[in-house]
Amino acid sequence: MQLWVGLGNPGAQYAMHRHNVGFMAADAIAAVHGFAPPQKKFQGWLQEGRIGTHKMLLLKPATFMNESGRSVGEALRFYKLGVEALTVFHDELDLAPMKLKVRMGGGLAGHNGLRSIDQHFGPEFRRVRIGIGHPGHKDRVTGHVLGNYAKSEIDPLSDLLGAIAAEAPWLADGDDVRFMNEVALRLQP
Repeated sequence: MQLWVGLGNPGAQYAMHRHNVGFMAADAIAAVHGFAPPQKKFQGWLQEGRIGTHKMLLLKPATFMNESGRSVGEALRFYKLGVEALTVFHDELDLAPMKLKVRMGGGLAGHNGLRSIDQHFGPEFRRVRIGIGHPGHKDRVTGHVLGNYAKSEIDPLSDLLGAIAAEAPWLADGDDVRFMNEVALRLQP
């Protein structure tokens, strides 16, 4: 069993924020793979399903970004899963918009959701980093991250989320490189 966590902030006013792209990825995966409806559990919304032969749990913490680790910790403990079963989908300033990278461990790059999970489990968990791009100056970061996607970004964002969901079986199998390659191929013009 694997626990995949999409990071974001709860509430309709945050739904289209770049910071919520982790929630968007979780929703796309659940929709494409026919996961059960969300249940309120572990201070978040949990959906159960399968991707290929893998039993999967999708969690969207409702604790707000800064406390995501509490929700993730409750779920991992309840299902007696180790951190090796955890994959976190999150926005990444240091990647170009609509680009994707998967990596194990690493720094926090000022991301409060990652920081919260790191405080509970350390840094060695798998991350699916979804690029939102940097606004160019550190004074503009907060407004960029907590801003809605622009109208011109909606179609590319939909394509990216669709590709993530369609190629999720590679990620479930642990083939991170193939997952990244297949997503990139789907996004080629």
